[in-house]
Amino acid sequence: MKAPFGSWKSPITSELIVADTIGISSPTWHQGELLWIESRPQEAGRNVLVMLEHDGSERDINPAPFNIRTRVHEYGGGAWLLHNGAVFFSNFSDQHLYRQGLDEAAPTQLTHDDGLRFANGCVDEKRNRIVCVIEDHRGDGEAVNFIGAIDFQSGDVTELSKGHDFYAAPVLSPNGKQLAFMTWDHPDMPWDETIIWLTTLNEAGMPGELNKVAGGKNGEQKISAQQPGFSPKGELFFISDISGWWNLYRQSSNQSICPMEAEFGSPHWGFGLHSYDFLNDSQIVCNYGIGNVCQLAVLDIETGNLNNLDLPYSDLGGISLNAQTLTTGAASPITFPELITVNLQTGKHESFKQSTTLTLDEAYYSVPETITFPTANEQIAHGFYYPPTNKDYGDAVENKNSQDAPPLVVMMHGGPTGATHSVLNLRTQFWTSRGFAVLDLNYRGSTGYGRDYRDKLIRQWGIVDVEDAVYGAEYLVQQSKADKDRLAIRGGSAGGYTTLSALTFTNTFNAGASHYGVGDLEALAKDTHKFESRYLDSMIGAYPEEIEVYQARSPIHHVDQMASPCIFFQGLEDKVVPPNQAETMVQALTEKGVPVAYVPFEGEQHGFRIAENIKRCMDLELYFYGRIFGFSPADQVEPIAIVNLDS
Repeated sequence: MKAPFGSWKSPITSELIVADTIGISSPTWHQGELLWIESRPQEAGRNVLVMLEHDGSERDINPAPFNIRTRVHEYGGGAWLLHNGAVFFSNFSDQHLYRQGLDEAAPTQLTHDDGLRFANGCVDEKRNRIVCVIEDHRGDGEAVNFIGAIDFQSGDVTELSKGHDFYAAPVLSPNGKQLAFMTWDHPDMPWDETIIWLTTLNEAGMPGELNKVAGGKNGEQKISAQQPGFSPKGELFFISDISGWWNLYRQSSNQSICPMEAEFGSPHWGFGLHSYDFLNDSQIVCNYGIGNVCQLAVLDIETGNLNNLDLPYSDLGGISLNAQTLTTGAASPITFPELITVNLQTGKHESFKQSTTLTLDEAYYSVPETITFPTANEQIAHGFYYPPTNKDYGDAVENKNSQDAPPLVVMMHGGPTGATHSVLNLRTQFWTSRGFAVLDLNYRGSTGYGRDYRDKLIRQWGIVDVEDAVYGAEYLVQQSKADKDRLAIRGGSAGGYTTLSALTFTNTFNAGASHYGVGDLEALAKDTHKFESRYLDSMIGAYPEEIEVYQARSPIHHVDQMASPCIFFQGLEDKVVPPNQAETMVQALTEKGVPVAYVPFEGEQHGFRIAENIKRCMDLELYFYGRIFGFSPADQVEPIAIVNLDS
């Protein structure tokens, strides 16, 4: 068949994506049983703990409406832990901790102080308590974070360590006598400068003097250390980027076990990072990445030898061990995210849970090409290029219908300190199977390429990321892989800011889509949550001292320069990027006469979780590009008014 790019009929519909796709994460062994978390769009994104039964069936643990999700740092993570056949979890609606036996039908509330939030716990068996990060919202002003303990029986909270702005990753030694954790303070983020501390607990479980183990500064060099962990015999290990790469270290030698230009860690956006675990006292199983392509390996602690496991995956998650069997999350360019077990003796792996029941001919899937391209100031940037692919339309070049090249969607990941990976993502395939090319960009400042690349965004947000989007699109145009007259850019949150900046300060893109994106940097600096409240100090500059820089880089102050159409999607309960930013930008574009559409969602926060809203976003973005680029989608989409285009 032949049809214009963008109008190809695809079996990968928005309805199919939300109906058949769930989020799966945190596979964990407990007493020989496998459990994991499912995030279900059909239940408004409710997080459910699921257990794999011995007969292969699955059983939900927490009943509706209980939702395992914490709001510590707003992004959460580390919302549950297992102990003695029971789960302790944070419930989203009230943020209290609950206890539920894995064989019980309903949970019992453990904590009772309203205004406290809990995350990233570990079990102190010696003292019958949980040690975790606690965030106190009971007072006026900024929340107070600390390391605390919660009694198993009474739910009473005891403060253990306080005084830093942020805490994470508390972990106890096997004998329960030592406690390690990490801290950081404003204005740093956890990928800028952190410290790992070690303290000895007395018989009552109270900490003594804190001893700095890693992180802080090496001269003027900031160091990010993370993921403290004790070996079975009680030796402390951690990850540090003092070398320029997040590598594994042991406290006793303060030396990297296996120095590599590779990332054994990742940015601490959420709690519960667990990229290594101890097979025994002499071996570590670890997940590391080079250029955001992940590898699972067994590391010999004494020799530093790294034995890679041969697995067909490019992205891997946290690690949990049960003797010689490992479980983790995994995905590849032709494999949807799934949960797997790996026999470390034989190297064989087995999938036990998939994120989708969808089975499609692989000929509908676009397989990415890893690209590195020249960008501004004689530097380079990275990304993944997905060509338009759909078996029903043959080779894209032969079906161009007098069009020289396909329309291009440049995807900007969030963060901005984050990364994209080469995995099979239906939301990417939604575009490529309709005749779009996609550039999934890891602009300068992205993680996975070492500290130097990550730091290129310091004081340069809104500049180098925009440059890389422009240079990347133009690079593909020069290679006849994209049509210069049909270039779109899209992104969520921080990626939405880059989207709006590219549409405002350059003339490269012909359309854009902002998903809960930032239009006003000043508003973000003044009206966001504690975790990110000083993030812009490093990305832009100190506020209000450098207010001129904020205004110069805020699209809302330069809407007169924006001439390309844009559609905005916004959750009305978003605390990270409040709705007033999108609404102010939409109003300004409306008054200027630029084609614009606004799609607000009741009940959504930062990132959309409700299935119908996710579906609506995809359909309307396709509809919007169709109207702007002049093609008719094969999909039946309920239209939306595009101001200054329909009138």
